[in-house]
Amino acid sequence: MPSLKERLQSFLNGDNVVSRLLGKAEAKTGIRKYYLATGSICSLGLYLVFGYGASLLCNLIGFAYPAYTSIKAIESPDKKDDTLWLTYWVVYGVFSVVEFFSDLFLFWFPFYYLGKCCFLLWCMAPFSWNGSQILYKRFIRPFFLKHHQAVDNVVRDLGGQALSTAESVTRGALHTLASSRSLLTREGGQQALPSTSQEQ
Repeated sequence: MPSLKERLQSFLNGDNVVSRLLGKAEAKTGIRKYYLATGSICSLGLYLVFGYGASLLCNLIGFAYPAYTSIKAIESPDKKDDTLWLTYWVVYGVFSVVEFFSDLFLFWFPFYYLGKCCFLLWCMAPFSWNGSQILYKRFIRPFFLKHHQAVDNVVRDLGGQALSTAESVTRGALHTLASSRSLLTREGGQQALPSTSQEQ
């Protein structure tokens, strides 16, 4: 199994947006891509531990690049990348719900945002054993397969109740409108309206 350094170097030498950006920086500064990448990672890590606005930066990392890549996946004819990014968004959504409750207890922990950022990067990493694939296959998919019938029934019942409520509200509004019109017609309100407007 290749080491972390070898994986990073193969990623930096591959054809991806990070490699291209670091290639331009390397051409301008003369500093090798590997050192630029490790320096950026270390600076980002320190900022996530000590910097102001670490939560916003962490959420941008977890959202901006995946959103951009998801749009590209939607526009491409290949459906394999769609499945990859749909899996990421399912895991991201479950993580966001869990984080809402755990955030109350963990946000004060000094390495919380660094850990969260590492987790999100692992979930979007461009290899087959990334976090979103592992978490989906081991936890989310089995849970879904076990409970999806019950969830479908609840959703169907809620949808039926919402539809019947909307129909009864619409019927009530139309009935009230029709009653108001007939009352105006009986009292001669239609003739009184022009004279009222002329008085103004």
